[in-house]
Amino acid sequence: MSVGRYLTFVFENRATIWFQIQEMVRAERIVDESKIAEEVEVYNGLLPRPSELAATMMIEIAEAAEIKPVLDRLLGIDTRDYVKLTVGPLVIVGDFESGHSDEGRGKLSAVHFVRFALPPAARARFATAEVALVVEHPNERARTVLSERTKRSLLDDLA
Repeated sequence: MSVGRYLTFVFENRATIWFQIQEMVRAERIVDESKIAEEVEVYNGLLPRPSELAATMMIEIAEAAEIKPVLDRLLGIDTRDYVKLTVGPLVIVGDFESGHSDEGRGKLSAVHFVRFALPPAARARFATAEVALVVEHPNERARTVLSERTKRSLLDDLA
């Protein structure tokens, strides 16, 4: 789902991770079983844990000349409380995988992995409350409400 001008979130589950492993094996022409096992191990780390939603956040920039300026403006998006999931009035701050940015050197990856650990109250309200992805970075503010269909799919992932 798109949030703002540049951000796209793809919620991950067993099926999406399995597809990514298959795509990597195909694209890289990996045939050695030990190398395939390594890929499976790496991607297993991306599976959401119980009571958690996990997503790949991609910073998508169409114009090549805009890549560095946009990434520079979004620096820090993965290191503070800028990305959130709201379930009604409840706010779940995204927990980003480290190693995808270096603020000291002014570097930001275009792909990030973020987890949202839903407390029991958020899980209980998820089906009936408005659920939204919210970005409150100083240089990018946006909010996208999840559709009922998306919520149903994510509820299956939470189960």
